[in-house]
Amino acid sequence: MKELEYPFDGSSIMRRKVAVKRELLSDGTPKIKKKIAVLGGSTTNHIVSLLELFLLNFGIEPEFYQSEYNKFYEEAVFGSPELDSFAPDLIYIHTTSRNLTMLPKSPAEDEQQVSQRLEEQFGIFRQVWESLSQRFSCPVIQNNFELPLLRRTGSYDGWGVSGHSAFIQRLNVMLSDHARKNASFYIHDINYLSAVCGLEKWHDAEAWYLYKYAMSTSVIPDLAYSLACVIKSIYGRNRKVIALDLDNTLWGGVIGDDGQEGIEIGPETASGQSFSEFQSYIKGYKDYGVLLTVCSKNEEENAVLGLEHPSSVLRPSDFVSIKANWEQKDKNISETAEELSLGTDSFVFIDDNPAECAIVEGQLPMVRTVSFKDVHEAMYKLSRSGCFEVTSVSADDLHRSEMYAANAKRTAQQKNFSSYGDYLLSLEMKAEICGFLPVYISRITQLTNKSNQFNLTTRRYTENEIRQAGQSDDHICLCGRLEDKFGDNGIVSVVIGKCRNTELDIELWLMSCRVLKRDMELAMLDELVRLARSKGITRINGFYYKTPKNRMVSELYGSFGFERDELKENGDSIWHLDINDYSNKNKVIKIKEQGEQL
Repeated sequence: MKELEYPFDGSSIMRRKVAVKRELLSDGTPKIKKKIAVLGGSTTNHIVSLLELFLLNFGIEPEFYQSEYNKFYEEAVFGSPELDSFAPDLIYIHTTSRNLTMLPKSPAEDEQQVSQRLEEQFGIFRQVWESLSQRFSCPVIQNNFELPLLRRTGSYDGWGVSGHSAFIQRLNVMLSDHARKNASFYIHDINYLSAVCGLEKWHDAEAWYLYKYAMSTSVIPDLAYSLACVIKSIYGRNRKVIALDLDNTLWGGVIGDDGQEGIEIGPETASGQSFSEFQSYIKGYKDYGVLLTVCSKNEEENAVLGLEHPSSVLRPSDFVSIKANWEQKDKNISETAEELSLGTDSFVFIDDNPAECAIVEGQLPMVRTVSFKDVHEAMYKLSRSGCFEVTSVSADDLHRSEMYAANAKRTAQQKNFSSYGDYLLSLEMKAEICGFLPVYISRITQLTNKSNQFNLTTRRYTENEIRQAGQSDDHICLCGRLEDKFGDNGIVSVVIGKCRNTELDIELWLMSCRVLKRDMELAMLDELVRLARSKGITRINGFYYKTPKNRMVSELYGSFGFERDELKENGDSIWHLDINDYSNKNKVIKIKEQGEQL
């Protein structure tokens, strides 16, 4: 819903929240359901009501539990039957600087005394996190702390031993250090958010004294949206692609008219510097695994010429797809999505022309568009949009662009073969299939939350749950990494099976779309059966739960030789395989031997 995309009118959303919620619940788009516990150090009602709307718009239907006012510590540390019964999928701790009880009291306190205060204050929150982690093993999101509006000592407050601002900044660093060292613990950066909104606007003494809201009600939509972006990132609801116009977007001027020498890019002019900064900013997204594409009304040779300008930061090789032609831009985006095996809901389209953005919005409503008057506005909108919110970075993220570029080469090579089998053999594929090694945990978790098409149960997992399953003697857990002559695809398939005496229930089977129809699923099945036999398993049970996106695997178990036991009216089905009757199916992929380098 456009109304809920940044930049939004927070006051309008607050007025219309009942109608907006009704519309979001009835729009027919599939949503994942999550139970979210909000443990507050201040009043949280408005925050929850706005958070619900933004999450619904991101495809997440939340059910909420709210602690009593300022009982976050008691409920976390001493327990709550109501919270235990709720069994949250995610916990959000909404505390602010109003909840800091160990701030320095006197300028006479020395460094050692203030450091002791810091440790005690941090210890209070660490006890909360550790207690919740032990009881629920789910993601925990913690606000860091905003700076005070009022300062007795001016700038000294920000660096002096007893300064409150200095204390808060040091505490925020301690929270960040903890987040980096602990999986499934995330920081919601209200220190930045309060600064970008403005501390004078953020702090509202009347809202605190009357209603115990720790910030102005006018900034609650900003807080709820920012928090929703963190949550949707945890559950794999980020965008994946930036589609870029060229003329007056990546450089100033029209290259078809002005030529390579006439476009503005580089240090010579103020305008050229701004486009260089924009290109550098966009290229930084690629470094985090976001795919870059070109979608421009242009001649392709002119497009490439512009990207080869000596001062261009972005080069042709930075893009997984370049569509520079005279077709409608929505058509080009649709074709790019198909080529990349992604939905249009993965795309953000950036164009200086609002009319082009409006056309794309009209034809492809799932595409997020960004129009702008200058590139600084484009960068700011993209930054605040949260489309590419990062909550973890895997090794595969750092090489995603290269992986998709290699996939384009595979697609091109396929056209040279009349036999698909010969084409597969020509790829010289090798697979590493192993358990859940620590180095792969982050990527496996990402896949469980992002994969929708080749995903038989669409069950979602946190990092802690993946780690626990991988260490459990009652589970068989496999992940598969595939390499071929064009490059390494990284971790592309995951299987989790639960042992029940002599039977194995497949709780999760998924595969990345970029290796569809490569027989990787057969290699995974071979290894699954081998390990099952070693554990005395004689029967494997497979489950298919129908979703709007996974119809392509509805008969996957049948293709493996499983027998269908039940077909439900809603399309779900249950299958089984007697592994004594199973013989290896994979003939195309070489499985990496122990100790062999992949």
